[in-house]
Amino acid sequence: MINIEELSRLCEKLGCRITPECPLSEYVTFRIGGCCRALISVNSADSVCTLLRYFRENDIKYFIIGRGSNIIVADEGFDGVVLFFGGDFAKIEVIGNRLKCQAGASLSSVCVRAQQNSLTGMENLFGIPGTAGGALYMNAGAYGSEMADVVVSAEYIDENGELRFISADNMDLSYRHSIFSENNSVITSVSVELKKGSPDDIRNAMNECMAKRTSKQPLEFPSAGSTFKRPEGSYASLLIEKCGLKGLSCGGAEVSEKHSGFVINKGFATCKDVLELCGEVQRIVEEKTGFRLELEPVILR
Repeated sequence: MINIEELSRLCEKLGCRITPECPLSEYVTFRIGGCCRALISVNSADSVCTLLRYFRENDIKYFIIGRGSNIIVADEGFDGVVLFFGGDFAKIEVIGNRLKCQAGASLSSVCVRAQQNSLTGMENLFGIPGTAGGALYMNAGAYGSEMADVVVSAEYIDENGELRFISADNMDLSYRHSIFSENNSVITSVSVELKKGSPDDIRNAMNECMAKRTSKQPLEFPSAGSTFKRPEGSYASLLIEKCGLKGLSCGGAEVSEKHSGFVINKGFATCKDVLELCGEVQRIVEEKTGFRLELEPVILR
C-alpha cells in the first residue's frame, strides 16, 4: 500500500517534485497508457538511493522513465511509482575528451554538447529519442554506431541501494543489451570518451543523420521507435514488408506505410490496439517466413 502523504513528505525533504495519479501517456513517446500512483522527478543520485530504499522497505513497485521512447504503457496504467529521469537530473560535464552525463540527459543534448566541444564519435546517435541512461541500458544504436562504441564507464545503484562504479568492459554490451537489463540496478550517470574533430564536420554529420531519420521514419506520428528487434539473419522491417503488412491496422494502431518496422499511433490508439496489432504481425511473419519477431519496447503494466 502506497502512503502518498508520507511519500510526498519524503520528496519535499529531498527536493524532488511529485505528481500523484500522473497520466503516463504524457511521459512516453507512444502517447498511450493510463496513470501511475505517483510520478517523482528525481534530482540526484543520492535522492534516487533514498527513494529506492524507501520503496524496498515498503514493498512498493517502481519503474524508471527517461524520455519514454521504448515503453508501451498498459491502458489500466501502473500500480506503482514512476521515477522520472528528466530535466532535474540531466547535467553534462565535459572533462577533456570525456562527457560525464547524468542519466536523465537526453542523448541528443549529449551529442550537441560533444559538437560544441569539437568531439566526434556520437553523430550517428543524434536524434535517438532517449536519455543517456536509457541508451546505455539497451545499448542503443543507429546507422552502424551504438553506445558500446563510446561508453567507458557508468555509475549505478545496485540491488542493495548502494552507489557503484562499472567500466565498459564489465557491462556485457551486445545488440540492444547490457548487464543492466538483467538485474535491478539503476544507472545514474554515463561517461563517454570521444575524439577531437572539426565542429563543422560534426554538425554536418549530425544534420545528415537527422535528415535520414526524417525522410525514412514516421516521426510525424507517436510511436515507441523500432517496434521489433532485428532477428538473426534478417531485418524486421524487411520481413514485415515482404509479408505485405504495411498499413495493417488495429483500432488506432497501424504498421507504418513509411517504415514497416514502426507501429504508430494514428491519434487514438490504445495499448490493447498496439499489442493486438503486434501479435498479428508476429503471427503472420512467423507463419510465412519462419522468423519469430521479438518486441523491442518494454511493456509497463
